[in-house]
Amino acid sequence: MTAEIIASYQEPTAFSSLPLYASRIQAGFPSPADDYVETSLDLNEHLIKHPSATFFVRATGNSMINAGIYADDILIVDRSLPPKNGNIVIAVVAGELTVKRLKIANNQYILVPENPDYQPLIIASDMDFSIWGVVTTVIHRV
Repeated sequence: MTAEIIASYQEPTAFSSLPLYASRIQAGFPSPADDYVETSLDLNEHLIKHPSATFFVRATGNSMINAGIYADDILIVDRSLPPKNGNIVIAVVAGELTVKRLKIANNQYILVPENPDYQPLIIASDMDFSIWGVVTTVIHRV
């Protein structure tokens, strides 16, 4: 799965003041809904912790489907977070962007797909490799 950069972070205005209803939505049996608005919900506040270090990318391919990342999903990526073992990261390998789960074992980086049809990529010391950021959120349509 590769990732295509679609925009650098800019303060969106569309999400700035949407209503947040006090009622919770049942995922099981339905319950009566209240029409009571608790407050406004700013998605920037909930999804973007470090605005100046955050960017968006659009995923392509299907190597990360078992992590809930599908083609055309938008990934929110934070460059200020240090990549840790188990994080899903945006990496650059030989000039190509990819999204994979980072595994660190014995001082070795391995980019692991979340689809058994794909093989992990072991990063050799002579490879052109860098990590651009940690994926914090996946946005996809249902």
